[in-house]
Formats: sequence, C-alpha cells, structure tokens
Amino acid sequence: MSAEPSGVAQPAVAVRDLFKSYGDVKAVRGISFEIAAGECFGLLGPNGAGKTSTVEILEGLLAPSSGDVAVLGRRWGREERALRERLGVCLQQTMLSEKLRVGETLDLFRAFYASGREPARVIADVGLTEKVRARVGSLSGGQKQRLALACALVGDPELLFLDEPTTGLDPQSRRGVWEIVNGFKARGRTVLLTTHYMDEAQRLCDRVAVVDHGRIIALGSPAELIRTLGGDHVIEIRTTADGPLPTAESLGRLPSVKSVHAEPGGLVLSVAEPHVAIPAVLQGLSAQGVTLASLETRHASLEDVFVSLTGRHLRDE
Repeated sequence: MSAEPSGVAQPAVAVRDLFKSYGDVKAVRGISFEIAAGECFGLLGPNGAGKTSTVEILEGLLAPSSGDVAVLGRRWGREERALRERLGVCLQQTMLSEKLRVGETLDLFRAFYASGREPARVIADVGLTEKVRARVGSLSGGQKQRLALACALVGDPELLFLDEPTTGLDPQSRRGVWEIVNGFKARGRTVLLTTHYMDEAQRLCDRVAVVDHGRIIALGSPAELIRTLGGDHVIEIRTTADGPLPTAESLGRLPSVKSVHAEPGGLVLSVAEPHVAIPAVLQGLSAQGVTLASLETRHASLEDVFVSLTGRHLRDE
C-alpha cells in the first residue's frame, strides 16, 4: 500500500466498516465514511436508523462491535484525555443543574479543559449575555439548547458533535442554533451533525450521508444527491377522491418528467423544467379523465431523495 502523498490533509474523522449490535439488534451495519477538516458533515435518517449509535462511538461513549474509527488522527483507548480536550459534544438531551446560573455553568464547563475560550465571549456568541445571571431552570427550551451548545464550545474544540440539536425547538430557536453552527464552521472547525430534519441538513451541511436501517444508502453534497432525482423541481398532484387516478407510466413519458412515484391520493413527479412539464401534465390528466384537486410545484429537497431511495417519508417514521 502506497504512503499518503505529502500535502494531503488528514481527515478529521475516518470510519471503516463500523458495526454495532445490542444483543440480536444490529444498530449499525458496516458504515464507512470520512469527514474532512473544516467540513460540516451530516448523518441523516429516521429515528432508529443508527445515527446516534455511530456518533456515540465516535465520541468515545460506546465501543464498536467491530470496525475502525479514527478521530483527529487518534483512536479511543489511547491518549483519551488528549483527544477529549479537542472535542465538543452536544447531546440530543443535555441535563444541566437548574439551580446554577448561566455564567456559573459555563465557568464549570470551562474548568474541565486545560485551555479554551473565555466563558463570557461564548455566552455572547450564543446570545445569552442578558441571561448570564439567570438560573438554568428559568430558561426557555431554546435558551437551554443554546446553553448546551455553549458548554460544547467553551473548550474551543476542533471537532463539534451535534446529535439532533434542534429537536423540539420552535422555528426561531432552530435558526438561532443554525447561526451558531455556521459561526463555528466559519472559524475553520469541523462539525458532525445528526438530524432527521432534511431542511436543516440542506442548510448546514457540505456533505451528507443518508442512513437507513444501520447502513449508508447515499453519500454526497445536498446538491449532488438532489441531482440523482434527475430534476431540480417537484410537481405534486392530488386528485379528487371519487375520480380515477392517473397512471405513473403515462405521466413518466411526458416532456421534462424524469421520474414519478405514487402517493396516497396522487403522484409526485421530478421534473427538469416545470414550465415545460406542467402544460403536458395537465393535458395528460385531461386525456385520462382525471379531476385535479391540487397541483403544487417546489424545489426538490433531501426529503425527496429519501423518498426516492426508501419509498417512505421521514415524517412517516
């Protein structure tokens, strides 16, 4: 095997043929991927897909059943303290002492690291300066999640793990978390994000791995994965309950239509040029005697990629 060429950057994370079982349950089934330094990498999939098990192995919280994992060039079991000094971890649920004040909480977490950032600066970065003397128990859900992020950032990590960081948050709080993540990434740091929100991954991630039943079923940038659909736009057709349904085969042959799949009460079409496809679709429906209840167009998303690969919506999980 040839040596790595000089000048080639070492990946921040390298995973090879990773397996994790809990008794007879196989949570992770042969996952492999690399994350480049400075990249925001997403693990996407429904609950139970194996995302959290994979991340907890990378964080050193779980031991793999088999496979090889390197984090920042190191492996768990060797120089673990030095490795933990370089990581920030924000779990799906972070339990903090509700009687401590925000400033006291950051001071405590900063004390866990040999070096790091000034707590007051981190509190300002996450927008909690006005809450510095407030007790944790008085914070809203969104504020608590920002505080959890601050605890992960106060050690000035090179690699930040975010496991479902916006689950249960309102839209404004979600956007606040996104801004924090983008600010961290702008400093040249690396992020591993797990989420089942496809819009979140599309907004934050340079590359994503779509995980289902413990396996990676697609890997690439959001734009690359969306291009696999054959079209950048989607037409959703809904028909009346008492009328005939259109056939996917007939619509699939129309101009600019790249693919068609059926859903309850209608069809979803991936198209290259909506202005070409829509007149042809309307004419085709009319020829089949189909009564149209609604027709919507939108840009294709990672959700459409997941449906194309699995036949299911994430929201159905």
